[in-house]
Amino acid sequence: MNDQTPAAGAAPQENKMGVLPVGRLLASMAIPMMISMLVQAMYNVVDSVFVSRISENALNAVSLAFPLQNLMIAVGAGTAVGINALLSRSLGEKRQDMADRAAGAGIFLSLCNAVVFACIGIFLSRAFFMAQAKSVPEIVEMGTAYTRICLGLSVGLFSQFCFERLLQSTGRTVLAMATQLVGALINIVLDPVFIFGLFGMPRLEVAGAAVATVLGQIVAALLAILLNLKKNPDIHIRPKLIRWDKTVAREIYRVGVPSIVMQSIGSVMTFGMNKILFVFTPTATAVFGAYFKIQSFIFMPVFGLNNGMVPIISYNYGAARLERVWKTVRLTIFTAVSIMCLGFLAFQTIPGLLLSLFDASPEMTAIGVPALRIISISFLLAGFCIIAGSVCQAVGNPLYSMVVSVCRQLVVLLPAAWLLSRTGRLELVWWSFPIAEVASVTLSAIFLRRTVRSANARMKGASARSKLL
Repeated sequence: MNDQTPAAGAAPQENKMGVLPVGRLLASMAIPMMISMLVQAMYNVVDSVFVSRISENALNAVSLAFPLQNLMIAVGAGTAVGINALLSRSLGEKRQDMADRAAGAGIFLSLCNAVVFACIGIFLSRAFFMAQAKSVPEIVEMGTAYTRICLGLSVGLFSQFCFERLLQSTGRTVLAMATQLVGALINIVLDPVFIFGLFGMPRLEVAGAAVATVLGQIVAALLAILLNLKKNPDIHIRPKLIRWDKTVAREIYRVGVPSIVMQSIGSVMTFGMNKILFVFTPTATAVFGAYFKIQSFIFMPVFGLNNGMVPIISYNYGAARLERVWKTVRLTIFTAVSIMCLGFLAFQTIPGLLLSLFDASPEMTAIGVPALRIISISFLLAGFCIIAGSVCQAVGNPLYSMVVSVCRQLVVLLPAAWLLSRTGRLELVWWSFPIAEVASVTLSAIFLRRTVRSANARMKGASARSKLL
């Protein structure tokens, strides 16, 4: 049998993640995800570009909503990471029953998450905006409408995360990419229609951006469900398995909770930074919001690369294939650092052009140009930190990546930003990002080294036992 080309309908042990050359495998897994992530970054930017044409307050409303949206994404993505890791590892260990249970319990957990965030969106949105922008009622009203729609109809987002990761975890990244592309394109097309009231539709302004977003997510989720049922024979989605499973849930969140905590910390950091920046001027928060949209063009491809790496590592770790695991890690780190260096060059050379996408006023440009140049210094270190954290998660040391994230954003970044703000000089506040990244890369290097040592020992032991058997 040709081990490079698994036969149709073959058993799980012939999954391509265990037999294809690592370079080609990583490219086949990661490139579709990177493309889909870039499209997602584009529609996130398009949302803000259209909204910025309404007013700077409208852009501020969407920017201030980011912590709540990021919290929702953190829970959805973290749960999906846990599903992905458990399912891929189970297939590598030839445990089809556990893979199917992981899929069913993962679907159930995703639906529960959607219900929780719908309640948060409906009942807590106004209080959230009052805590940030009470002095500007227009921002409060627009932001409340936006978040109530995005969170209230989050079932599409959580379902999309779950079913796309089921495709990714079995190596079907092209299909996962297709669902993301469809959702993103629907969002991009519908944005101006609902925001500005084109083709006879009512003018919904900021709320229109939210409507376009949730419609794109729901359509993408439905397509992902269909593709799993029709094109993913490695897992079997059965209604009786879509239920609470304590054992599976514990394993999913053993990996997923650190990821959730890490991304949720981003919500706390963003909320805190918005509070610090708003004291200087609301325009500073608009700059911060614009930065987050622009930097997604740099970070999203790295996250796509990262998502392509995780199932490869998990599968081969489960199969005790030492060389394939670490070759994947080395190649992924090199690629991630290269992408981040390109992002650094863009932010250094054309910051004014990047800000012009958001119809930046002279004041916003004056604040934003030095901000983008200073913050982007952290890009030079961030690529390594992202990949190192996911390697720790994929091979069973999720606590390490959580500690790094907590230290970076809560122990270093926010306190540094607050202390620098006490000088009364806004431009100094942006230096908190490079300062925090230095702490992050130091911890990441230490924890990755420990993880490599312990994982090598476990895989060598597993390989020796399998030979004896």
